[in-house]
Amino acid sequence: MGEETKNIPNHIAIIMDGNRRWAKEKGLNVSDGHKQGAETLEKIAKYCNKVGIKYLTVYAFSTENWKRSKEEVGALMNLLRFYLDKFAKRADLENIKIKVLGDIEILEKSLKNSIKKAIEKTKQNTGLTLSIALNYGGRNEITMAMKKIANLIKKGQLDPEDINENTIESNLYTAGDPDPDLLIRTSGELRTSNFLPWQIVYSEFLFKEKYWPEFNENDIDEAIHIYQKRNRKFGGK
Repeated sequence: MGEETKNIPNHIAIIMDGNRRWAKEKGLNVSDGHKQGAETLEKIAKYCNKVGIKYLTVYAFSTENWKRSKEEVGALMNLLRFYLDKFAKRADLENIKIKVLGDIEILEKSLKNSIKKAIEKTKQNTGLTLSIALNYGGRNEITMAMKKIANLIKKGQLDPEDINENTIESNLYTAGDPDPDLLIRTSGELRTSNFLPWQIVYSEFLFKEKYWPEFNENDIDEAIHIYQKRNRKFGGK
């Protein structure tokens, strides 16, 4: 990774954008773009684990992605199931812990089973925590947390006056995990697209022009070096 090893981000979040455009420019099917994107994720997760990143959270499928064609959604879900099964085996060897963020209850049974197996198989691993945001929407996550808190109040287990930021954080999908230090988005788009709105309020942002299937280990090195040069003030001077 180079000689600079101090101040490595503890948690990197990535919006993996550009699979479809990459495929289109190469004259390939959309499914080929998603397949290459899944292979890129496996490669990047292993590299992050190798260089000492503790948490990697990636945006795999948003609640808005259901608007895509039935064929594309179906192909992507099958691919996710295949790679979860495949990567769970390799992640165990790499000491990577897999988590899934989002509403998985509406997913088909076979995909839910793959998710549960991957989580169970890797839950004792102590290396990188790879969190895959699947059927995830940031506003939906906050709404879900509010409902859980309201239910605690209804049951008399929580006083509204005692609600604070920690109360909300502990009811999010990411409960127990640190907020991202660095958010990367590929493909040149300059927006966060409903990804971790609560968690990224003090994250450093880095936007890359290249498509996600083209992203590689050198891009992680570059992102870390850029991050190391940033001055994070957290609202201070």
